[in-house]
Amino acid sequence: MDDEERPARVLSGFPGRLVGVVALGLALLSVWQVFRPLAQGSQYYLVIFLALALPLVYLSYRSWWGPLDRADGPSVLDGVLAAITLVVCLYPVLPMRIGDAGGGYDAFLDRQGMLAPLDVVMGGLLLVLVLEACRRTTGVILPVVCLVFLGYGYYGGLLPQDWSIAHAGLDVDQIVDALYNSGSGFYGTPLDVAASYIVLFTLYGAVLEFSGAARFFVDLSVSLFRRSHSAAGRTAVASGFLLGTVSGSGTATAVSTGAVTWPILRKAGYRPEQAGGMLAAAGVGAILSPPTLGVAAFIVAEYLDVSYVTVLGWALIPTLLYYLGILLSVEIDARRIHAQRRAPADLTDGPLPTPWWKLLGRFGYHFSSLIVIVVLLLAGVSATRAVVYATVLALLLAIPDRLLRNTPVTEEPESASVDFTKTTAGQGDTTSTDGGSAVDSPRWSRKVVGGFVIGALRSLSYGMRSALPVVAVCAAAGVITAMTTKTGLGAQLAALLVKAGSVLSDDPAVVLATTAVLAAIALSLLGLAVPVTASFVIGWVIIGPALLDLHVAAPAAAMFVFYFSVLSELTPPTALAAVGAAAVTGAKAVPTMWHALRYALPAFLVPLMFVLTDSGRHLLGIGALLDVLWVSAAACAGVAALAAATGGWLFGIGAIGPIPRVIAAAAGLILLYPNPVATGIGLGVLIVAVLAGLVDRANRTSTDTP
Repeated sequence: MDDEERPARVLSGFPGRLVGVVALGLALLSVWQVFRPLAQGSQYYLVIFLALALPLVYLSYRSWWGPLDRADGPSVLDGVLAAITLVVCLYPVLPMRIGDAGGGYDAFLDRQGMLAPLDVVMGGLLLVLVLEACRRTTGVILPVVCLVFLGYGYYGGLLPQDWSIAHAGLDVDQIVDALYNSGSGFYGTPLDVAASYIVLFTLYGAVLEFSGAARFFVDLSVSLFRRSHSAAGRTAVASGFLLGTVSGSGTATAVSTGAVTWPILRKAGYRPEQAGGMLAAAGVGAILSPPTLGVAAFIVAEYLDVSYVTVLGWALIPTLLYYLGILLSVEIDARRIHAQRRAPADLTDGPLPTPWWKLLGRFGYHFSSLIVIVVLLLAGVSATRAVVYATVLALLLAIPDRLLRNTPVTEEPESASVDFTKTTAGQGDTTSTDGGSAVDSPRWSRKVVGGFVIGALRSLSYGMRSALPVVAVCAAAGVITAMTTKTGLGAQLAALLVKAGSVLSDDPAVVLATTAVLAAIALSLLGLAVPVTASFVIGWVIIGPALLDLHVAAPAAAMFVFYFSVLSELTPPTALAAVGAAAVTGAKAVPTMWHALRYALPAFLVPLMFVLTDSGRHLLGIGALLDVLWVSAAACAGVAALAAATGGWLFGIGAIGPIPRVIAAAAGLILLYPNPVATGIGLGVLIVAVLAGLVDRANRTSTDTP
């Protein structure tokens, strides 16, 4: 789920019941579509899906229009807009004839390229409603970007014709036809991915949280690392990784993890900004990691026409490198804090958590649904069916979780979410308070079983509602893809990007490197303004062709755009994940952002490895095994060198001064260029950095000796 979303209203009474029931119905329709697709085709399903989802945005999210806005529930205007949205969205499938318009879905498709006046009016209304829904859920920036693309489509014919981006211009009918009655507009790939994949994974995340898995993941992380010097940092990173499979959001993961681990980090001697940076990096890493990658990963699979499990395989080695960098930074911080005597002598005072092996024995079954997804994907089952099966399993596992924890099922909040601020390390103790077994507890009466079922249905409804911002963003992203496709803008901008890359030199390697750096900067800046999903869509239609023109493999180009789109969550000056973590730790936002960048530095450099040489694709697991191994080993050495440079610490030596740090940074950068010669030079420079560190330590020792 994209992190830029605004908070939804807390609905009660009839509006709350209406939204809950419609959201539940839409969730069940999404599941039904997996096993019994509508006979009219996938675009017909998208019409129905958007007709049910978009009105919910107007009921669930505030307009912020002064006196017309209500915080405690939908206003009359919201209800009117929801009703209009329903009619406009359903118009393509309404069977009645209205002059030369209407007549049902087949008749609507037959008018493609020759829309009736009423078709144009309805399409124009839907455009306004989609942009307003996007504004309500994610802010004004993405709608403005969409308006810029629309303006380019309409006024492009007025540009000087010697400009490469000039075109003949589109009239209103052509624009509405591209948006409303084609496969590249509102009902294009982004919305298809949202309705077919993303919704199912948000349902899975909500059910996984309802099942008690989130609580178990935090308890296990605390218990595993409680006794080591780097326990606090390891706990935060492990909790972030595990909780990311539940939330699917970098900011939400950082905030949820921080609520539990910040007291531990503070006790271990971490400064607020330092802890916030670690939490932000760990949270964002969770949506870069298999088995549940970020939303844009589904679009990668759709655009490249590959299976989702293939994308998971591409992400495996980069994920390991990302967490290697974070964990090395954590270990360096722990040693530096310990050396400065800022950590207490004993981090285990107070009630000890339940031993990890005991927790794993009692609640380890929560991993089974994640394992099921991976196994089914490897067995050739579609991603949609695999996640549905895993969701059913997670629902069933909620029953033993209640039995073992002996907690009342009726206490589940309506949002089906765990209150992490009340999660403690000792909640693994499941001894019945009345001396009997949990199975015999009166809490498991028929009434409570009914309450459990209601809680499960609420979790499905909540999962659907949590996907509404993504639906609005994907529908709005269709505006960008339609205008780019219709005008040929993507190819023209790609050519301009390559031309800019060739300014320094005509050498193909220099052109590629310059283009890649410019593309990385452009994606990082783009991510400051728009959500991750939209950032990927825009980046792929503009930057993707530029990389492909330079003979970069399609998987490498797509993953390059994907990673930099997601990493905008850590890019100042917005860096929402860092801002959320700073709010938990009480830190200043900007210093927290820079700490987050330090922890996540390898993630900003590794994607460049994908595209700089042909060997970069080996980091995606593509190629011969030996090639994959040597490139991965070189990347690991490069990440370790960068961690030493940014942390000012070499393992086995200790703190190092500026000169060894600069040499280590140079070694890291050279090692991240996937070429056998560069790898040999990088290893040599790294050895020099180690020797410089030894000399530096010897000089300090002699200076300190009286």
